[in-house]
Amino acid sequence: MIKTIDGIIEAARGGEPGIIAVAAAHDRPVIEAVAEARREGIAVPVLVGHADEIAAMLRELGEDPAAYEIIPGDTDTDCAAKAVALCAEGRANFLMKGILGTADLMRAVFNKEHGLRTGRLTTHCMFYEIPALGRMIILTDGGVNTFPDLEKKADILENAAMCFQALGYETIHAACICGAEQVNPKIQSTVDADALAHMTDRWAKYGMDVCGPVALDLAVSPEACRHKHYSAPGAGMADILLVPNYEVGNGIGKAATLFGGAKNAGVILGAKVPIVLVSRSDSAYSKLASIAAGSVLSRRMHLS
Repeated sequence: MIKTIDGIIEAARGGEPGIIAVAAAHDRPVIEAVAEARREGIAVPVLVGHADEIAAMLRELGEDPAAYEIIPGDTDTDCAAKAVALCAEGRANFLMKGILGTADLMRAVFNKEHGLRTGRLTTHCMFYEIPALGRMIILTDGGVNTFPDLEKKADILENAAMCFQALGYETIHAACICGAEQVNPKIQSTVDADALAHMTDRWAKYGMDVCGPVALDLAVSPEACRHKHYSAPGAGMADILLVPNYEVGNGIGKAATLFGGAKNAGVILGAKVPIVLVSRSDSAYSKLASIAAGSVLSRRMHLS
């Protein structure tokens, strides 16, 4: 069972390095991240993009461009299509966004004829290892699905459960975050949370219990549960935080990192392969951890 982000990195180092197709790789922070992943034995990059620029960046980092597979790509659309094709053809195990728009990449992923579409909803899972909690959680969905309805929330939750199951969790606690614990028919997030908590048959195969609606403090703090006399399956010990919309997820996630000193890593799930998206503002550690998560999950999850 992998319980820390360092553990994800070690698991990636400990197996056969996954092959990562990088779309529009002609970006210095991206090249730095994948070069480090290659040195660490975490992933073998295939770099799609402006070949001369990529080679120059590699040389600036003391890397030999001849040691890397570089596939020329012209426009963002061209780079995305070629990187996605590598995954669709089985020549790469997972995908990474370089210096191109997320929409351009996802259009290639969702291409009905040549893409990586599955029957599952595409969702963002962000790992946070928060010192104040003393454990790693998944926050979802703070990036892809903006204002999901009940059906999408169930799919978002299931992708996160599959993720933790792949890391060896036999019991998973999930919490549907709302502003309060009472179901209020005028507040849709509380109605949805109550419905999700009652989908016990759907969660049984993951060994997962779901509580909600529940406020953040009662989701993660046993002490808060004692003070407020709140009890529900997994209350105070949530492994998964399902947020009602991306604004809540984005806010909690950034607060965990900026105010709480959390380590983090993130992937998009629901396609045939994991997709790594990193921000220029992410730390080098976070970028490496995200690539490691993609590598581990590509080996352990059945995504097609």
